[in-house]
Amino acid sequence: EPEGGGEAAALRRRLLVSGALAVPVVLLSMVPALQFDNWQWLSLVLAAPVVVWGGFPFHKAAWTNARHGAATMDTLVSIGTLAAFGWSLWALFLGTAGMPHMRHAFTLTVSRADGASQIYLEAAAGVTVFLLAGRWLEARSKRKAGAALRALLELGAKDVAVLRDGREVRVPVARLAVGDRFVVRPGEKIATDGTVTEGSSAVDASMLTGESVPVDVAVGDAVAGATVNVSGRLVVEAARVGADTQLARMARLVEDAQNGKAEVQRLADRISGVFVPVVLLIALGTLAVWLAATGDVTAAFTAAVAVLIIACPCALGLATPTALMVGTGRGAQLGILIKGPEVLESTRRVDTVVLDKTGTVTTGRMGLHDTVPAEGTDARELLRYAGALEHSSEHPVAQAVAAGAAERTGELPAAEHFENVPGLGVRGLVEGHEVLVGREALLSEAGIELPARLAEALTAARAGGRTAVAVAWDGAARGVVSVADTVKETSAEAVAELRALGLRPVLLTGDHRAVAESVARAVGIDEVIAEVLPQDKVAVVRRLQGEGRTVAMVGDGVNDAAALATADLGLAMGTGTDAAMEAGDLTLVRGDLRVAADAIRLARRTLATIKGNLFWAFGYNVAALPLAAAGLLNPMIAGAAMAFSSVFVVTNSLRLRRFT
Repeated sequence: EPEGGGEAAALRRRLLVSGALAVPVVLLSMVPALQFDNWQWLSLVLAAPVVVWGGFPFHKAAWTNARHGAATMDTLVSIGTLAAFGWSLWALFLGTAGMPHMRHAFTLTVSRADGASQIYLEAAAGVTVFLLAGRWLEARSKRKAGAALRALLELGAKDVAVLRDGREVRVPVARLAVGDRFVVRPGEKIATDGTVTEGSSAVDASMLTGESVPVDVAVGDAVAGATVNVSGRLVVEAARVGADTQLARMARLVEDAQNGKAEVQRLADRISGVFVPVVLLIALGTLAVWLAATGDVTAAFTAAVAVLIIACPCALGLATPTALMVGTGRGAQLGILIKGPEVLESTRRVDTVVLDKTGTVTTGRMGLHDTVPAEGTDARELLRYAGALEHSSEHPVAQAVAAGAAERTGELPAAEHFENVPGLGVRGLVEGHEVLVGREALLSEAGIELPARLAEALTAARAGGRTAVAVAWDGAARGVVSVADTVKETSAEAVAELRALGLRPVLLTGDHRAVAESVARAVGIDEVIAEVLPQDKVAVVRRLQGEGRTVAMVGDGVNDAAALATADLGLAMGTGTDAAMEAGDLTLVRGDLRVAADAIRLARRTLATIKGNLFWAFGYNVAALPLAAAGLLNPMIAGAAMAFSSVFVVTNSLRLRRFT
């Protein structure tokens, strides 16, 4: 059971029981027609468990805070409900309120009444129930802290084919030891960090490193656990297992970052810290003034207790949770999932937004970038032949070339006698021509030289961080084809929207500086931080925070998870990995960067609503304080102030439903 689940269930029980008991109490005291003889004693029997047992979490918290000399919202609630309850007990047992024929007339008029004949049980019970409702809603939206780590660790492989005496044996990953040699077939996850001892392949490490281009590995190269083997069969010797692997280290980074995020102190608590001492002073002052002026002890206590009763705003408990519920509900409709209340506080102050490149600003998939034909070669023909041959290869770069060629030239011809030359490229027959596609070494082996123009094109493509291959047929070099990670269409617009919100965009990536800068230019970002290792992303976020900036981070990969958890506000792309989504504070379901701007706007609107709610929640009660101090507060006015402020707060929160 996730943390927060148990707490929410316990609060729900308290809320349901207290609610069932409190409804008759409120009805009895507010509707004179229902007041039979001795109704006040029934109210007492129903209200006592609500105030004592239902409100126990508040009394307990208030007591803990009082021991440390602090006052929070809980202090206010506890004092108000206990004052109302205590006064009612006094009026019932020692005053005249216990008489069988006692009635509460329905008067909202301000008049001096005899305090000894009035009970405030409905105020005590009502406030307790409203606050329990607020707390329950809050507990329900509490984050599942452990889930991020579970999602991270589930990314690893579950079992592995270990070589024992030349035979493959499937064993669970946990039984893998350093020095074991295991087989990884195409499409499988590499079980743990190690070194390749046989075979060559392309490995997709984008999940760990954020690199969009798969890395070619051969014998002697290091590979990381949880990355995916794309094309060939590999035999790997395990170098690190269990807690030492890169994946496990990242899980620890996420955990540290999540533990380090201090809960934002509730706004209501901050206000209460000032409000509570002021109310206590007003109550004491009221008591002293009445005693000095009239010498009537009952009247003096009536007025002082009335101050404490009215000062407890029941709408206070609803102010934050209702706005959050409506805000998060509206967010969900727009494809924004908000984790919890503390998320909103940070969106106010965010001034820098760090965007991960791969999968966030770009699609994270390779796409055909450009073709440079040799003199006298038709660009369309170059693409057709290269695409036809690459179509038979399973290398990700080859697939991107084939897909791009098919899109631009239509149906591709079939390739015959296809042959994969490990580490260099591919060769085969297309429409009777002997075609070669790959590195320059593949062409020079066949005795083909690259003209200066093509050699320059290759160098330029590599300098720009793109992956380029040379194409030759019939003994001559015919052109260069390059592929690159493609920028999402909506990214430039999204960056403009983020700027409009007053945020400074920063592009962060593990890719080459040249690639990063070309992407940044395409979307309109001037600040670029490139060639960053996954574990250093956290350091970059911390460095920006150290410069006094409040940082939002948008990312999608496992390599972003720790940075998302460290940032003041983490926005995870819903198209990314689970680990990123669990570590972020907001998840953008569609993976469209424009939603990030909407998310920040929605969060700011929700926060503004919460502030408005708190203002009104306190407003009604502050306005009624002078009445109480003057001894003019009857239970009807106390009940009305309570009801009005609650209704107002809920309707104010519902306005968020119209957010677009």
